[in-house]
Amino acid sequence: MPTFRARRTATSLGTAALAAMLLLTACSSGSSGGSADAADGKVTLTVDLFGTFGFKETGLYDEYSKTHPNVTIKQSDTQDEGQYWQALQTKLAGGGGLADVQGLEVGRVASVMQKQADKFVDLKTIGAGAVNDGLVPWKAAAVKSADGKVLAAGTDIGPEAICYRTDLFKAAGLPTDRTELAAKWSSWEGYLALGKEYVAKAQPGNVWTDSAAGMFTAEVGQQKVRYADESGKPVYDSNPAVKSAWADSAKLVADGLSAKLPQWTPEWNKAFTTGKFATLSCPAWMIGYIKGQAGDAFAGKWDIAAGPGKTGNWGGSYLAIPKTSKHQKEAAELISWLTAKEQQVKLFTKQGSFPSSTAAQGEIKALQDPYFNNAPIGQIFSESAGAMPAQVLGTEDGVIGKAFTDALGEVERTGTAPDAAWQHAMDNIKKASGN
Repeated sequence: MPTFRARRTATSLGTAALAAMLLLTACSSGSSGGSADAADGKVTLTVDLFGTFGFKETGLYDEYSKTHPNVTIKQSDTQDEGQYWQALQTKLAGGGGLADVQGLEVGRVASVMQKQADKFVDLKTIGAGAVNDGLVPWKAAAVKSADGKVLAAGTDIGPEAICYRTDLFKAAGLPTDRTELAAKWSSWEGYLALGKEYVAKAQPGNVWTDSAAGMFTAEVGQQKVRYADESGKPVYDSNPAVKSAWADSAKLVADGLSAKLPQWTPEWNKAFTTGKFATLSCPAWMIGYIKGQAGDAFAGKWDIAAGPGKTGNWGGSYLAIPKTSKHQKEAAELISWLTAKEQQVKLFTKQGSFPSSTAAQGEIKALQDPYFNNAPIGQIFSESAGAMPAQVLGTEDGVIGKAFTDALGEVERTGTAPDAAWQHAMDNIKKASGN
């Protein structure tokens, strides 16, 4: 939904509850997610997702049911993507409990393609091979195997910007014009400098941004090569871009600019209305999240400006069909419709999920958002997406990104020195991935 992005995440299951869930899943009888066809031809399709994809919230399922009255859609959600992924691995290993449609985060796709491709249906074999033809090339390429299999349908992408509180900026004597701000923080150095100016003038307890994790993820998300190079070789420990993002994020903490709030927690959610932070690294999908957490009372108090570097991608997802599905053809028809241009336009208009369809991108460029002071969100995010290089995806991107952001949490909340926290990240990556 993105730290490695926990896509639009709100709250997490407790450890004990998760362990129980995984145990029950592992002991399941091996049934697939879909129900058996009824005598009257009706089909129930199960969809298992993480965070908030927006299909249900924007009424797309209801719309689909009107033209497919024989299909009932049942969606299940796990807000935290990391927990969703762990549960999915257990289900894939055991072959049971899988839905007809499973969501995949972009940071997991390389791992699926290289290690679990045999678990998912080649969409070409069930009439959906062209599902990604109209997407930005790198989005489609990520789920196409060397021998031509198409293993998932692309949904949104996550072009980056900065969301900010105009009322808090005014109170601190900072400009609120989005063009002027984009110029002031055209680099991450400029972003940190303006942050120091803000905290010097803001009310006590009001700081610049939510967390070092958010800034790190956004900065790393601007790079073509992040954690692995084109050959698949791990470079997370030597890549100058990763080291620069780490240094900038550590400086954010040292300068007192971070609210030290772990993202996707109740405390973080609450801060959208308390003024605890004034800016937020903001991929397009964050628009809907802010509206949901801040509510109508804060309409007009948030705005959006192009971020440092005016590009970057944080997150984006796919829909795949496990081979255990008993309704592969119907599932393929559903995901083809959900990811079509028309639905991608609706999802961005209603919730901020930025289209991976190039045709849909062309239709939303003039879109403004009244909640964000009529910010030209179509233009801002289109320009960000257009400047983004095709990212190299490694098989362990999710593991590595989480290790870095967890380590930055140590710097923020326990006072661990940045060098020591970096080493903790290196150790944890090696333990988790073997690299």
